[in-house]
Amino acid sequence: MNDTASQSALREWRGHMAQPARVAGLLGASVVLTLMGPFNTAEVMRVTPRLAYWAAVVFSCYSIGYFANQIGDHLAGPAASFAKRLICCAGLTALGVLAAVHILTGPAIGIWAAGRELLLLSANVIAISSIITTVFLLIDDPKTSPESAALPSILDRLPYDKRGALVSLSVEDHYVRIRTTNGEEMVLLRLADAMREVGDTAGLQVHRSHWIALDQVTTVTRKGDGAILTMPHGPDIPVSRANIPKIKEAGLLPRT
Repeated sequence: MNDTASQSALREWRGHMAQPARVAGLLGASVVLTLMGPFNTAEVMRVTPRLAYWAAVVFSCYSIGYFANQIGDHLAGPAASFAKRLICCAGLTALGVLAAVHILTGPAIGIWAAGRELLLLSANVIAISSIITTVFLLIDDPKTSPESAALPSILDRLPYDKRGALVSLSVEDHYVRIRTTNGEEMVLLRLADAMREVGDTAGLQVHRSHWIALDQVTTVTRKGDGAILTMPHGPDIPVSRANIPKIKEAGLLPRT
């Protein structure tokens, strides 16, 4: 991936890992595996080191899977078929998880898989990675949405799980914050170029720094010579005085 895509993936991963519910889920999985003690970990490890081992496995494999999906989607391309995406994402996930499990298991348990054991471990990792990747791709695939036929090209710049109906575009320094109903992302882009990529989405530039999708406006409030637009996602958007006629023409304010 290029530097912008890599930075975007890293920011999103940090956002994932900062969510208490997600961390609690991963810790819960670690505790369950600790209590179950699969792969002879209950026999060769005490509870505390066993918990540390399974926590390392769970968190590292989750992170590997996340980045593998990002890289796999990038390699497959935005117009790739589901099968091509699955092959790229599952393949990278399996390689990364296999390496992590092999490296973590050796020092922790003192067993370095080789020969038939390594082949069996590889087969299990590939099968599990393929199943989990398939589930996540089906959940995140924008092509499963009834709106997918007319997806604007600007959504190609976003991670799959943040693609949705456009809400707004806002300039911040040299970046544009692309906000959708499924999240937001900062992209190195000019607002004029971003607006050319919204496709058939009905919208207006209401300020030198803001574009909005008309169907996402929930409330319009006059403020001095301008106005404030309340959106279902993100902060309110200001309307400059020069753009008041535009929102009147769009029916967001009375013409008189």
